[in-house]
Amino acid sequence: MSGTPCTETLCSVADLADVRGIFFDLDGTLLDVEMSAFIPAYLKGLAASFADVAPTDKLVEVLLDTTWSLLRADDGSRTNEEAYLLAVQRQLGIPPELYRDRLTGYFRKGLAPLAAHVKPLPVARDILQVCFDKGMTVAVATNPVFPRPVVEARLAWGGLLGFPFRQVTSYENSRYCKPNPRYFTTLLAELGLQPGETIMVGNDTEHDLAARQAGIRTFLVDTWLEDRTHNDFVTDYRGSHQDLLAFVEDLGEKTDNN
Repeated sequence: MSGTPCTETLCSVADLADVRGIFFDLDGTLLDVEMSAFIPAYLKGLAASFADVAPTDKLVEVLLDTTWSLLRADDGSRTNEEAYLLAVQRQLGIPPELYRDRLTGYFRKGLAPLAAHVKPLPVARDILQVCFDKGMTVAVATNPVFPRPVVEARLAWGGLLGFPFRQVTSYENSRYCKPNPRYFTTLLAELGLQPGETIMVGNDTEHDLAARQAGIRTFLVDTWLEDRTHNDFVTDYRGSHQDLLAFVEDLGEKTDNN
C-alpha cells in the first residue's frame, strides 16, 4: 500500500517459513539515538583532531559533501572509505596516512562523549536473540558512511556488541549506500542469501524500504519513523518494536494462510 501503509503488523499474506536472513538498520531501529545531535557532535570532535592542518568548518563541509555524494553514487569502483580519503586529500591536502592516523587518535580519545546521544533499546536484544536462536543470518545494515569503530561504539552503547552478526556494514567494507539497491544486492551476495529469503528491518521510508527494489521484503519499524518520502512509500510489514518482536518469533513458521 502506498501513502497509507498497513496498520497491522502483518499486512500482506506471505509465507515466512523461507526466511533465512534478516538485515537490521541500526539508528532508530536497534538503538534510540537522535542523529541530528549525534552527527554534529561527531563531526565537531573529529574536526578538532585536524585543527592544525585544516580549517574546522572546511573539513566538516568536505565530509558532509562526500557523504551526500555517496548516498547518490552508483559507481562502486572504490570503497566508501577511499572516497573520503580522496576527498580530503584533493580538497584539503591531507594525505591518507595522516587522515587515518588522526582518525585513530580521535577514536581512542574522542568517542566517549558521544555516548550521551545513544540510549539502549532493551527490546532490541530480545528481537536479535530470537533471530539468532532460530539460526538466522543476521547483519547490521547501517548506512556505511561511518568508520567501523564508530559503528561498534554505537553497538556497544546499545548493549548489542556481543551478538555474532555475520556482517556489520561500515565505510571500510562497502562500496554503496542506502538507498542504492546495489547496497542490498552486494550484502546478499556476501552472505549467500537470496532476496526472497531475506527481510530488511528499518525505520527509514527511503533508505530502508529501498531494499524492495532488490526483491527483499521489508518491515518498517514506526516507533521513530523517518519518512523522507512524504508518506509515499510501500512496505510489506509495519509495526512497533513490540510488533517486530512478534514478527521475528513467526519467522521460519508457516502462516495460517498457507
